[in-house]
Formats: sequence, structure tokens, C-alpha cells
Amino acid sequence: MPECSHKLNGITCAGNWIVDHVKMVDHLPGLGMLGNIKSETLGTGGAPFNVLVGLARMNASFPLIGIGVLGSDSGKDFVMQVCRSHNIDVSAIATIEGAVTSYTDVMTEIGSGVRVFYHCRGANAGFGIEHVPVSTLSCRIFHLGYLLLLDRLDQPDDTYGTVAARLLKHVQDAGIKTSVDVVSEESDRFQRIVPAALRYTNYLILNEIEAGKTTGKSVRSADGRLDGSAVIDAVEALYEFGDMDMVVVHMPEGVYLRSRDGCRISRGSLALPTNYINGSVGAGDAFCAGMLYGIHEGWDYEKAIKIGNCAAAACLANVSATDGLMPLSRIMEIGKRFPEQEPPVKV
Repeated sequence: MPECSHKLNGITCAGNWIVDHVKMVDHLPGLGMLGNIKSETLGTGGAPFNVLVGLARMNASFPLIGIGVLGSDSGKDFVMQVCRSHNIDVSAIATIEGAVTSYTDVMTEIGSGVRVFYHCRGANAGFGIEHVPVSTLSCRIFHLGYLLLLDRLDQPDDTYGTVAARLLKHVQDAGIKTSVDVVSEESDRFQRIVPAALRYTNYLILNEIEAGKTTGKSVRSADGRLDGSAVIDAVEALYEFGDMDMVVVHMPEGVYLRSRDGCRISRGSLALPTNYINGSVGAGDAFCAGMLYGIHEGWDYEKAIKIGNCAAAACLANVSATDGLMPLSRIMEIGKRFPEQEPPVKV
């Protein structure tokens, strides 16, 4: 595994700060039909919020710093209260007066865990490169997410391709490793926006759909079956956009990782009983938090994947994005309780 600078310490997460209104419904209805809300939970949402709280709940001993923008409303109060209760540094989080803190209504089907999202961009639409104090950053890893959901950072840049790419280049120039995540959406914007950022990305952590859409590869058949060879092709195509230290693709079936030096690893996800899963919101961010934990500490990729898989499994036991996470020692116990499935990709 490539080493991070040990003169720097901690993980900074920037991007979308979202309050999730997680609504558990008896079923997801068709157009014009009725579904019944059985319960509602207020929770964390967005890459920086989920990853930082996840790391805090895993008892990460290194500094955790948040960067972003909030509105001047009760959503801001919720975000700040949660962060302060987890000792997350919020001094670089700005407020846009008169704006609403970004929020998402997450409709989660009881039993299956299948969900749909209705998102209000709110204050996040105003998040720009000027909100990131690059000159004062002292973190080891800078995580940015989500591309495609950061209106101003997704804008074109004459020199770097996108504003996000410009930001990531400045962060790398400061000697800090960069990490990037992408939002899942039904659009044709992936190939227009994501590749520019990859030229200045060290660690790319995304799911199989995002990898496929960014590269134009079909990683699943019409009936939903995963094509492992297409996942490999997609990752190789991602490396044509940037010389990343590592690309890791997570999916319900497991994980596929490829590093710059040619290391290739595939591990199956944990075989969880159906009655274990209460929701899938935040599972990808939980996996990301686990991976970044291991990378920050300089552990090998196998261990980092194990942490990520166990963190995702812990997340699935709860309806919110982060409430299922727990200290690292307890996270790893989940991996002892449930066996791994077959790796999704042959390496």
C-alpha cells in the first residue's frame, strides 16, 4: 500500500452535508399509488457527514475535520450538534444565510431495504472552491464527495476540466492524498464530469454502477446479474483517466480493488441473513469510512477491505446511514459472525 505522509495527520471530508429524513414504508408504490410510512428517523447524509461520523463511531484516534456549507435553519443545528458530539472539527463549515440546509427524503422499503431518494440541494449548491482553506489543511487524506452533486465544483474549468479537478490539484500540491466518491444518479453526465477529477485523485472509491457509467461499460446484464469481467474492464478504463494509487469498486456482491502497482484483490461481501438488514442507506459511505481508516493507518489493502466490508454490514443493521456503526473492535467481530460470499471478480 502506498504510504501517506506521517507529517500530516487526520482525515478531512468536504462536499455534501445533508440531513436524511429516513422514512420506512411498507412498500414502494407505483406512480399514483399509495405507500404507508411506518416510521421516520432523522439521520446523517452526504459523503463528509457520513464518513466522518462513521470514523468517529469507529473510535478513530486521528483528527476528523469537516468542510462544507449549511443553511441557517434547524438542519444546521442538527448537523452541528451531531458533529460536536463526535468531536468532529466544524470550524471550516460555513453558513449561507437564508438558505436551507440540504436534505433528502429517503424512502426505504421494509424487508427489502430498497430505497429511493428525493433530494433538495439547498445550501450545498453554493459550495465552492473558496470554502476550502487549502493553505491551512494539515490532514493526511482529503475526501471529496459527491461528484455530480456539487453544482459549483462540477462546473467546467478551462485549465483543469472541472472546478473539482482544480481543487483536488491544489490539495495534492499541498502534499495531501486525495480521495473521491461519486453519487449514483440516472444521467449521462458521468463521462462529462467525473474523468477530469481522476487526474488528481489518489484513492477512488465508488460503486459498480458509478464505475460503469463513468467508463461507458455495462457491468450488469438486463436481469441485474453482475459481469465480473466488465467490472475489471471498467477499472482498467478508469486508470486511463488518472494514475490513481488505488481504485476500489464496492457492490452488493463484494469488492474489487486494483492498485497502481498492479495489486488486484476481490473479496465477497458478508453473507448476512435477510432479517439482519434493516436498511441500506449509507452502506457505501460506511465502506468508504472503513477503507479510509485502514489507508490512513497504513494497513494493507486486504485489512482495509475487511474493515470496509464489516462497516458496511454494521450499517445495514440500522435504518440510518451511521447509527449502526460502532468501535472498530466490535465492527471486526461482525466479520467473525458471518462468512464471506464468493468473490464477485476473478483475479
